[in-house]
Amino acid sequence: MPRVKLFDENEVLTKAMNLFWKQGYSATSVQDLVTYLGINRASIYDTFGDKDKLFKKSFQLYRKQSSEGLIHFFENQPYVKNGFSELFNNAIQEAVNDKDRKGCFVVNTITELTPNDESLSEVLEINKKDFINIFFEYLKKGKDSGQLKTSQDLKSLATFFYTLYNGIRVVSKVRPNKKELTDSITVALSLLF
Repeated sequence: MPRVKLFDENEVLTKAMNLFWKQGYSATSVQDLVTYLGINRASIYDTFGDKDKLFKKSFQLYRKQSSEGLIHFFENQPYVKNGFSELFNNAIQEAVNDKDRKGCFVVNTITELTPNDESLSEVLEINKKDFINIFFEYLKKGKDSGQLKTSQDLKSLATFFYTLYNGIRVVSKVRPNKKELTDSITVALSLLF
């Protein structure tokens, strides 16, 4: 008789994502996963594969949630400068309030696992391009509607904002200073006019 799963795969995957995000790949053992997820080893291996496969599925879930969340956020921000201001300020507020100082799962993965894992490096490159493109499309929308008067190259500006957004996540892992981060955002947003 086949075994019946007594857990929700998406819920377990979300929990795994949060554990890997907090601890990193190397510091998370299979036993940590068993304990934190509340399921046995056999269930982990049968459902998700080994630790590496579970990590990559968790990472894929994070990327999907992040990109969909960013697209949705920008869709609800009709004014581009305000949209970027709110995006950056939200990132600062999340960083200041994050008692675990997790930062960004993508940035953490880049610093921990690249360039040793070629398949992961490819995924990270795609992630970077996707996010820069989301930023670019939003900037283009602002330029096309006459909101932005900047003479800056929009692709370069999108790359800069992507770099700044990720930089906030990195520097905020060490006692984030809200004023310093906010001042940096003010300088960056001045490029829009």
